[in-house]
Amino acid sequence: MTITSSNYQFTYTPHYKPNQLICGYGQTAIITGWTVKQSVAKHLNPEDYAVIGNLYSPTRGISPLIRNLLANPHVRFLVILQATKEDKNAGGCQCLLDFLQQGFSQGKSDTGRDTWVINSDITGYIDIEISADALETLRQSLEYKEAKLISEAVNYIKEFSHQTNKQPWGSPLIFPQLETTPTVLPGPRYGHRIEGKTIAETWVKILHRIKTTGTIRPTGYDGKWQELIDLTAVITNEPTEFYFPDPNYLPIDRSFLQEYIPQILDDAPYTEGVKYTYGQRLRSWFKKDQIEQVINKLIGEIDAASGVMSLWDVNDHDKGGSPCLNHIWMRVVENELSLTATLRSNDMFAAWPANAMGLRALQQHIRDEIAKRSDYNLQMGPLITISQSAHIYDDTWENVDKLIANQYNKIISQRDYFDPSGNFLIEVEDGQIMVKQTTPGSGEIVACYSGKNSSKLIREICAASPAIQPDHIGYLGIELQKAYQCIKIGKQYIQDQ
Repeated sequence: MTITSSNYQFTYTPHYKPNQLICGYGQTAIITGWTVKQSVAKHLNPEDYAVIGNLYSPTRGISPLIRNLLANPHVRFLVILQATKEDKNAGGCQCLLDFLQQGFSQGKSDTGRDTWVINSDITGYIDIEISADALETLRQSLEYKEAKLISEAVNYIKEFSHQTNKQPWGSPLIFPQLETTPTVLPGPRYGHRIEGKTIAETWVKILHRIKTTGTIRPTGYDGKWQELIDLTAVITNEPTEFYFPDPNYLPIDRSFLQEYIPQILDDAPYTEGVKYTYGQRLRSWFKKDQIEQVINKLIGEIDAASGVMSLWDVNDHDKGGSPCLNHIWMRVVENELSLTATLRSNDMFAAWPANAMGLRALQQHIRDEIAKRSDYNLQMGPLITISQSAHIYDDTWENVDKLIANQYNKIISQRDYFDPSGNFLIEVEDGQIMVKQTTPGSGEIVACYSGKNSSKLIREICAASPAIQPDHIGYLGIELQKAYQCIKIGKQYIQDQ
């Protein structure tokens, strides 16, 4: 006999994020946290469970989960699995347990919007459009178990599946959902460069660039994202102990970072339900410790251009779940050690700050190990990330808007006007505008331009030095036009006056 949904009393109908869920015909919802949901599903039959899904974020993930539970009142049991370090760091599953145990209160989200705030030490939100009565009914109608191992979770699920069918606690409930669509300005889609002294500063600039000109497109995760292609971020002066703003507007803090850095630096044994860690890919995945290889390579050949580490496995095409971080390149130039990392897909709001700090820690580790084992005392050079798909998900757009409103103007007003392309000295001689380009350090004259037409001059300068910073180009345009006007009316021109 062919088994179809008509053979079962219950069928789970997801209204939110359906493509991210494994649906069955039982009465138990399985929340796997950061554990791969298929690693639990393979031990079960569809009649053992109602739905299996991940929970990554307490602020972004709990609300759609609860909306789906309210729309499927036949779900009477929950099994919540917290089996990974990521679960501890993110706190999503613990926050869900706190909702069930401690309830919720009306409050404000970090963007200032009215919301239900879960009574927990971990910040978690539920959409205010869902009624308090419905949330209380749900809390009282669910029996739940917490598991630390996949095997433990499977045992709980089997126990629940053997219980006599319980009646649904009520009728399906669906509540309205707030949707926002950003305004997008024209701009290039491919190839962007953003520079900042710290990761925090650069992050705000990145989000502003994506939010302003990024293309809105559907994702494979039942939602939308705003995306730019090939975004290069250059961080020039991140402190050794890392800079956290006060108050901290980053999506991570120091305690999270302490747990995250070992996932990049250290090897990890195979664990069922965990796809990989970056440290595992770097230390042992390919039967070689690539970090040690690069350290030894640079000690033996300090100006080598082959300090490469790869995290991409050709088998990833078949298995799926490939690492977002694919390629790392170390380079020493003029006694500076730089690190360039290529990420094929990058959540720039939630993931990039941790990615960047973890990579900076790797850069510092390699620099320190070279110093210990050789006579090279290298300086820390820039950290460069190339995010091939640099995107922000639609459920963070409101947070991004608030961050930009609060921080972007403060950050761009603090720039020091240093331009690697040099400085430009402008004078008027014999009815001609004379421009001398000097090096940024010693002030050596490296190029001269002259003419009466200010528009022609600025085009000539930009063509000769295309890397001039945008603010500097604007300044030059204004000064050259002032010089032109002075010639026109017979007035003395003095730069910056």
